[in-house]
Amino acid sequence: MKRDTPMNRVQSTPLTETFERYLQDKGKGRGGNGGNYRRNVARELERFAEWTTGERGSDDWTGIIPTDSDREPTFEELDERVFREYARHLAGDRGLKQNTAQTYYRYLSAWCGWCVNEGYLEAHYAQRASAMAPLPDDDGRKPGDQQAWTSEQRHVLTRFVDEQARDAIEEFTTLPEETAPLDKQRTRYTALKATRDRALVFVLAYTAVRVGELLRDPNDPRRRGVRWTDLSFEEGSMDVYRKKQQWDAASLPDPVIGPLRSYRKLLDPPSERWPVFPTFDQRTLASLVRKELADRGQRPDAIDEQRAASARDLLLALEEDIRPPSITTDGARSILQRLSEAADITIDHPRHDYLAPHGGRRGMGEVLVRAFGYTVAARYLDNSEEMVRERYSHIEAGELGDVATEALDEIDGGRL
Repeated sequence: MKRDTPMNRVQSTPLTETFERYLQDKGKGRGGNGGNYRRNVARELERFAEWTTGERGSDDWTGIIPTDSDREPTFEELDERVFREYARHLAGDRGLKQNTAQTYYRYLSAWCGWCVNEGYLEAHYAQRASAMAPLPDDDGRKPGDQQAWTSEQRHVLTRFVDEQARDAIEEFTTLPEETAPLDKQRTRYTALKATRDRALVFVLAYTAVRVGELLRDPNDPRRRGVRWTDLSFEEGSMDVYRKKQQWDAASLPDPVIGPLRSYRKLLDPPSERWPVFPTFDQRTLASLVRKELADRGQRPDAIDEQRAASARDLLLALEEDIRPPSITTDGARSILQRLSEAADITIDHPRHDYLAPHGGRRGMGEVLVRAFGYTVAARYLDNSEEMVRERYSHIEAGELGDVATEALDEIDGGRL
């Protein structure tokens, strides 16, 4: 009979009982409840837990506990062979790309290391060479982080949204005086949406700000989206919450100032605390307006009458100073998908069939590196020079190739 010791009691702990504590330690914000890393790791840990019970994997995979047992897998079942099998599962059964398999395994490996520190495991089994052997080679690229807007794509998209905004503003400002109030509101709403989209595209195209620093991230309560109080047109700057977990000023170059000023004039936000890029989602705004007006003491029938008198809940929110949330990072992707299709932009990329937000940042990085070098680009991109050199190494390689060609021409007299 196995003697009951503290170590035995720890080893008999179900794996899933440690997940929440680990995620709190690794999460961001109050209580460790925020952050994309937490969300991604939580998803993979749950998949791992299901796999250990036999619910995932190949048809002949039965899990790591006896088939006649109805308990959850515990730490006493874990060893390097288990992690080796999961690495094989990631590389084969899941059908993942090599980079993605590597990323998911790193999530699991980090949890394994935490479990060692907390006393649940005696060794970091996931890091042993035999456990990692089935993983595919990592080609060094991050999934989905390679698209860069070309100069032509940037020009086509910015020109398209600029024309859309100008046409919408002209239509609104030249309405006949006898135009019905609701028709005026609908035309203003169309102009607001067009000018918001233009401002968003210009900011993403020219500031190189990360989309997660600009808009709301539902998984990180600290990222609520920039507000008008964060912008200074006079100084040409915008305060954003950086990836390095602190507030910092980002540059607003000249091409961005005009679209932002025009959009703000039309929006006329009732306070500086309004988000620069509020959601236009009708369901979200309808629920928000109803709740806020009810909290202010209005009766349901009065609320319905007030909403019926407004063409859109966004316009009513502006009138009543009911502050909506910012659009989310996913919302920005949806907007860019719609605009990329409407602008009929040619896109040749294995992962994205539209101009993704991070592509604007990466495209601006290309421009800066080529024009001013890695040091200036690193400062603008809020990255280390080492990281910028790594991510834009193809530029230096091309320049060195040109130097080599020039040297050969000079020495060999162009005989090649």
